[in-house]
Amino acid sequence: MAKRQSLKELQERLAQRLSVARSEAVAATWLAIESGGRRFLLPLVQSGEIFPVAPVQRVPYTKGWFVGVANLRGGLNGVVDLAQLMGLAAPADASERTTSESRLISLHAALGLNAVLWIDRLLGLRSPGQFSAIEDRSTEDPPFITRALVDSQGQRWQEIDLQQLVSEPGFLSIAA
Repeated sequence: MAKRQSLKELQERLAQRLSVARSEAVAATWLAIESGGRRFLLPLVQSGEIFPVAPVQRVPYTKGWFVGVANLRGGLNGVVDLAQLMGLAAPADASERTTSESRLISLHAALGLNAVLWIDRLLGLRSPGQFSAIEDRSTEDPPFITRALVDSQGQRWQEIDLQQLVSEPGFLSIAA
């Protein structure tokens, strides 16, 4: 009898945890990252897989923010240094800024581009409830920055629309 009771309790706990997990998954909207000392939000629906920094093969005669290509899970991906693309880092070899927290974030397959963003570090998941204010984008921001959000600690986050980013003519034109 005790075994049946504990099995029933286990099933109830599992059902409760699944229900909580479903509600939390729906609530998370963005992948929070840091690059070039700034905080950014990438929409989860436009983001792909997260990779540790892999060996990158340089490609000659390309713009400074295009680091090169990397073999990730058997696929060749263009590697874009987000900090340099945003003008937040001096043109230099991105591998010089690599730390144990550096990551490559792939773009969702639906965007139709085999590319990854080289970032300085992951900061977790964020949901709309974690922000207290929404600001319009600055006129100096690139078109793929849709808006800025301010969290409860007063930190400013910029949302990047990855669909808009991959549609930018400058992003698609990597030749120097």
